[in-house]
Amino acid sequence: MAPTFKLIKPAPLTERVASRDGCIYMYRGMWIIGWLPPKAGKGRYVYLVWTFVTYFFGVFYLPVAFVISYVREFSNFEPGEFFTSLQLAINVYGASAKSLVTCSYLRRLSQTKILLDRLDERLLNDDDRKKIHAVVARCNYAFLIYTFIYCGFAGSTFLSMVLSGTSPWAIYIPFLDWRDGPFSLWMHSILEYFTMSFAVLQAQLSDTYPLMFTLIFRAHLEVLKDHIRNLRRNPTRTERENYEDLIDCIMDHKLVLRCCNQLRPIIYGTIFVQFLLIGMVLGLTLMNIFFFSNFWQGFGSVLFVITILLETFPFCYTCNLLIDDSEDLANTIFQSNWIDSEPRYKTTMINFMHHVQQPIIFIAGGIFPISMNSNISVAKFAFSIITIVRQMNLAEQFQ
Repeated sequence: MAPTFKLIKPAPLTERVASRDGCIYMYRGMWIIGWLPPKAGKGRYVYLVWTFVTYFFGVFYLPVAFVISYVREFSNFEPGEFFTSLQLAINVYGASAKSLVTCSYLRRLSQTKILLDRLDERLLNDDDRKKIHAVVARCNYAFLIYTFIYCGFAGSTFLSMVLSGTSPWAIYIPFLDWRDGPFSLWMHSILEYFTMSFAVLQAQLSDTYPLMFTLIFRAHLEVLKDHIRNLRRNPTRTERENYEDLIDCIMDHKLVLRCCNQLRPIIYGTIFVQFLLIGMVLGLTLMNIFFFSNFWQGFGSVLFVITILLETFPFCYTCNLLIDDSEDLANTIFQSNWIDSEPRYKTTMINFMHHVQQPIIFIAGGIFPISMNSNISVAKFAFSIITIVRQMNLAEQFQ
């Protein structure tokens, strides 16, 4: 197990580690789900068949299967079964949209990695490399945690629901009715589980890529702060060399901004979809837990709530930290050793500080600034749903 998960611990400074290594586990997930076909060779066509299978079942078949199931079996649903299925069905539509957006923009992720390689060239000492080694381990560790939670939700829901004699998500499977007996229940549930696993991994990849990259961006901003603090601290360097060091810092900041701009079109769509759905999905899930679920359905729903919160809250928190980093960077520039510098250096530093004061902000759908405040605001809709259900006694009417 140690070689498999060695990337979750910072590598020693004697090893060469690149910023892009923070996405190794994520790209392995993309390869498993069929998003990274070989560029040539016979294996490419075999792999593309696998890509078609995962896309067909995870992105296209699953949303349609939920609708067919509701049309055919609506009268047979118990309230707990229906809401356990409905809460996931709504999220599946969002996950399908996010997967399509993410997969269509994979080229931008590759371009971002190239820009990160250029930033790695500016790592000047062991302290710089130590920060990158730490963030690479942190990113891979975070992806591993997401994997355990997302796969744990699917696996635990599958087992708990089947052992209680119920289909996990009541997805329509042709020629199978899980109510026909134990064999049909297990066959139906196993096919459900594999189909859902495609969607779960695709959703995980769409939810983790912004967190992975923004963590790496923050690490490079920390490196940049150290470089700025060391400006004009070496008495052996001339004013011309000090000015060149300042220009290098400005170029590093521009590279970080270019990295952010590469991700903006992807984040624009994926987080916007999640912001639209998070309140409704959380509301339905909490309503199911409070009013309709038995123990096993409630257990699966609690795990589902955790996965929903992980879809946006960690990234939104990181966006808040990026905004704070911009302010800290401006303060670091102002507190650097510039007072007795030449006029050209001072003028350039002032312009640099002016640009840095404009925070790095991502916008979801051109409407919502991505931050903890926005995330909490859209999540509050869940409590509005609970309030409506209580005031109108909808729970009793469903039962």
